[in-house]
Amino acid sequence: MLTQNFSLSFKSLVDLEASRQPPCLSLYQPTHRSSPENKQDPIRFRNLIKQLESSLRQKYTDEETRLLLEQYESLAQDYTFWEHTLDGLAVLSDTKQFRVYRLQRLVSEFVVVADSYHTKPLRSFLQSVDRYQILGLSLSKVQLFEGNRNSLEEIELAPGVPHTMIEALGDELTESYSTVASYGGVGQGSMPMHHGHGGKQEGEEIDAERFFRTIDRAIAERHSKPSGLPLILAALPEHHHLFQKVSHNSLLMKEGIPANPETLSIENLRERAWKVIEPQYQTKLNAVSDEFEVANSKGLGSDNLDKVAQAAVAGRVATLLIESDRQIAGRLNSITGIIELADLNDPQVDDLLDDLGELVAKMGGNVRVIPSKHMPSKSGLAATFRY
Repeated sequence: MLTQNFSLSFKSLVDLEASRQPPCLSLYQPTHRSSPENKQDPIRFRNLIKQLESSLRQKYTDEETRLLLEQYESLAQDYTFWEHTLDGLAVLSDTKQFRVYRLQRLVSEFVVVADSYHTKPLRSFLQSVDRYQILGLSLSKVQLFEGNRNSLEEIELAPGVPHTMIEALGDELTESYSTVASYGGVGQGSMPMHHGHGGKQEGEEIDAERFFRTIDRAIAERHSKPSGLPLILAALPEHHHLFQKVSHNSLLMKEGIPANPETLSIENLRERAWKVIEPQYQTKLNAVSDEFEVANSKGLGSDNLDKVAQAAVAGRVATLLIESDRQIAGRLNSITGIIELADLNDPQVDDLLDDLGELVAKMGGNVRVIPSKHMPSKSGLAATFRY
């Protein structure tokens, strides 16, 4: 069978939590993209299933445990799935749902059974300040890529986003446009951007402008707006000015990649994108740290776990910074804010940092999961308060 890979978004995590039916099983595993390394991935997965089983048997019968792990066992035997893994894997399930996420980022091996899902690694991926999208644009093809500092993948265009100029404009194409080849064909995507009056050249420019406007609206609405990610344009140099001129996408970066992406390898495209993104990445990391330091100096911040928990349940946390590779085992009372340290082996215990992140996000706060070297505290968290 071919296992469904669920789309990861903040909304999908909210929906997951809203419909949970404990016990909630969370499994994370680093995976590999190619052979021979990926041959070991299903073996490691089976070992993680055994850890889930050991935890479940502390509270549940053999039959209940078998039913909860049934789809995990099926996934372990899905050879097609294991041939198409990326850098990380997350599997979240309960008595009613089973969700599989292939991730572009390495995750630490981790399993837990609790009353809620462990979603910090997924939020870390979604909230990372190094993520971006690339719009690969020529007059013969539209592509979209999503990546971070370490990896880049082409992603499927959402329904309603045209793949070509013909698909975008249809009957609106001028008579001067007869075939894609008239613009240089696949791999070229170029046309002379002449200015002046009349004839084929004017028709080509009209088509190009209409095409770019259509693509800009579709990408902004169906990709940029839902993801909130900065967008880099990769296109021939002569197309950048026109696209920037017609674009109303606030997430489109001024600096782009002046090359047809069809002529670049995925690794070369990633390297060039990271040169565009890196200065912004460093600026954002410095800004969130500075914001906490200023708030803390005014009594509007804390890195104390108990104080932050109390503020979180009261809806006072504006921004919560969580250390990406830290876990603090315990229980959080979402009504009183009282925390109780415990053991992660207990099937009703999760990571307190993860639970706090979930609570703050639910109360409308901003949650950032960031690398330890950029954290402004040593406690694993730092919060700024609304009042």
